[in-house]
Amino acid sequence: MTPAELMLRRYAAQGLAAEAGRIALDYFGRKESLGVTMKGAQDWLTVADGTVEDFLRARLSELFPGDTVIGEEGGGEASDAVWILDPIDGTANFARGDRNWCISIGFLLNREPTIGIVAAPSLGELYVAQRGQGVTLNGQKIAVSDTDDIRRASLELGWSPRLPSQRYLDVMSRAYAAGCSIKRAGSGTLGLCNVANGRTDGYAELHINAWDVAAGMVIVGEAGGWVSDFFAGDGISKGNPILCCTPALASQLNDITGIS
Repeated sequence: MTPAELMLRRYAAQGLAAEAGRIALDYFGRKESLGVTMKGAQDWLTVADGTVEDFLRARLSELFPGDTVIGEEGGGEASDAVWILDPIDGTANFARGDRNWCISIGFLLNREPTIGIVAAPSLGELYVAQRGQGVTLNGQKIAVSDTDDIRRASLELGWSPRLPSQRYLDVMSRAYAAGCSIKRAGSGTLGLCNVANGRTDGYAELHINAWDVAAGMVIVGEAGGWVSDFFAGDGISKGNPILCCTPALASQLNDITGIS
């Protein structure tokens, strides 16, 4: 794929993210329209999830018919050129009126995270990244923090009912013992973005899905962060652990989280 073809995809995804954000915001402002259901324990679903994904899937398929699309709600097949979508990451927040949610559009070329676009419209934030081309937040370059002391580190630890709670509690215990501050905000994608912009020093989750990280991995990497090899093995189809952080803390956080 030529540089011009990649640039076209980045600009297209950026525009689509902004348009999808307007669709999602319209639902966010009308709670009675959300049609909230549950896919499983703490696994929320709203009408907006399906509407936004259908919009993005249709437009990307029209613009780039040779690419495939995988979405959280509609599934899909991987290929050498694949878009991976999370129409609303942080759906539980979205359904409860919490502004910490986003739209995630990632593009993988030959299994390598290459383009990452994340729109958080209720926060007024748009992240744009392309591998080797840098990353911006609302048009301004961003970078990971320079924290090098684990006792000053802020770590966000994601959680999923797919794994035993004790495994998360063990990681949390080791992190507190090392001196970390721990938090959880309910959006894995924004968790990665907050490492990229230096608001936190690391994000870890013991199991997460591809649509939650495909865009964020590019954003963190282009901001100078260290990112675990999420797409090893069956990461695209079955998920994997994720750890991203400021490079100076990578070794210690590898030990704390067990993710390398």
